[in-house]
Amino acid sequence: MLTNLSIRNYALIDDVNVSFSDGFTTITGETGAGKSILLGGLSLVLGKRADLSSLKNKGQKCIIEAEFGVSKYKLNDFFEKNDLDYEDSTILRREILPSGKSRAFVNDSPVTLDILKQLGNQLIDVHSQHQTLQLTENDFQLKVVDALAGNQGNLEKYSEHLNLFKTASNQLQELLDFQSSSTKEHDYNSFLLQELEAASLMEGMQEELEVEYGQLSNVENILELLSQGHQVLNDEQMGLMGRFANLKQIFQNLSEYGQEYEALNQRVQSVLVEMDDVSGELENIKDGVEADPERLHVVNGKLQQLYDLQKKHQVASVVELIDIRNELSQKVDTVANIDTKIKEKESEVAKIRNQVENWASKITSARKSVIPKLKKMLQDSLYGLGMPSATFNIEVSPSENFKSNGNDDFSFLFSANKGSDYGELKKVASGGELSRIMLTIKSILAAYEQLPTMMFDEIDTGVSGEISNRMGEIMQQMGSTMQVFSITHLPQVASKGKQQFKVFKEESAEGTTTRMKKLNPEERIGELAEMLGGKALSESALAHARQLLQ
Repeated sequence: MLTNLSIRNYALIDDVNVSFSDGFTTITGETGAGKSILLGGLSLVLGKRADLSSLKNKGQKCIIEAEFGVSKYKLNDFFEKNDLDYEDSTILRREILPSGKSRAFVNDSPVTLDILKQLGNQLIDVHSQHQTLQLTENDFQLKVVDALAGNQGNLEKYSEHLNLFKTASNQLQELLDFQSSSTKEHDYNSFLLQELEAASLMEGMQEELEVEYGQLSNVENILELLSQGHQVLNDEQMGLMGRFANLKQIFQNLSEYGQEYEALNQRVQSVLVEMDDVSGELENIKDGVEADPERLHVVNGKLQQLYDLQKKHQVASVVELIDIRNELSQKVDTVANIDTKIKEKESEVAKIRNQVENWASKITSARKSVIPKLKKMLQDSLYGLGMPSATFNIEVSPSENFKSNGNDDFSFLFSANKGSDYGELKKVASGGELSRIMLTIKSILAAYEQLPTMMFDEIDTGVSGEISNRMGEIMQQMGSTMQVFSITHLPQVASKGKQQFKVFKEESAEGTTTRMKKLNPEERIGELAEMLGGKALSESALAHARQLLQ
């Protein structure tokens, strides 16, 4: 509920600060007193766009604050989603700067205008005559039916499965699109994959082949060097092995003359053993090296194959070629298995569709069962609002497509007079009739769901007498379970308020200012008497005013 409203430097308002209670509140004042200004200020703090014309004093900023009690509205998720601090008593603030820029805040946290508007829509519903157009929209009409039918749980389950159905259907379409466009690409990818698989790619193979190719292509040079090495080691005249044999004998003899020489002898023995091992291995290698033109041709062919593949795929290593091979294999397998995947997805879509249809059927059944009750409630209420012949023809029928709120086409037709054809509300109902129908519907909704604070702006325009009295009673009844405001010119409506505020103008040397005050019981009698009989208060008008309040 709206607990406090503060407006500073807006239009004709210098500074207005008023507190409100629950129940039904009426706001009165002469034409031009500034009731529309009050609503304009409220709409700014609810997210309406503003400009410099909003400022009373163009050199100062305009500040509008509205404090709401929000504990009953289950808004914790909204605050968490938008990274806002939740408070049971939440303050919405709007500032319009002299530069023309504006800022918005929720509990002192800066927010975008869109977030402010989203939150405002959940806190207060400002209803004026032009907003009765909402009544002519199927979505709103279905909302009324669903509230009476208790369809909230069914709608949540339906929406959950509808989202799953849409996701699965999109995935199926992607598979079908992929299948239709992938035939040529599949053939080309298969050819590329075969080339790469034929190369028997393994990590490190290129390095090994390049080493082997280097050896095979330089056999003669290698044999010559091996022979030279063997000769250096084993030549009878100058060979190292013969000389090392002499060195071995010398140090063996020296070793008899002390530990120092024995250590040198051991080192010489070790070197001689190593040299002997090198000589033997050199002999073995030399005997195993021979020219192999056939193997050279094979190795050269494998290397050339790798170089060609790297050039074709614009990479520089076998590892990258292996990655490409794996990726192509996955693509080829995907296309090869696409028929199976499509069948599996089609089965999944069909299963989810059945679940969506099941919940849609429950929604439809609940709607059909409650339509007679809704028609009776509407017609009985409108009878007391001066529309004794008003009747409705409300029907639901299967829709060709799933909608966000079910699988129904909805017909909400109206006739105001006996013998008249039924037609759509926007075509056959007048503005005054739409206002009374909207009031009736809002009163019905108030009994079935938690509505935001309701602000009726002269919804009683064009009615008088007993009809206005009945409209006041309806809003008063709504006020027993929620907060309701009515801006009105009718004393019959104004008298029904739990509290009454008056909007008025004051003139001074500085200019004209709009003010607002809560009326005490005596002031209410005077205000109602003035609304009944004009400025010159007669005793009969005062008596009538007292009677209305009682």
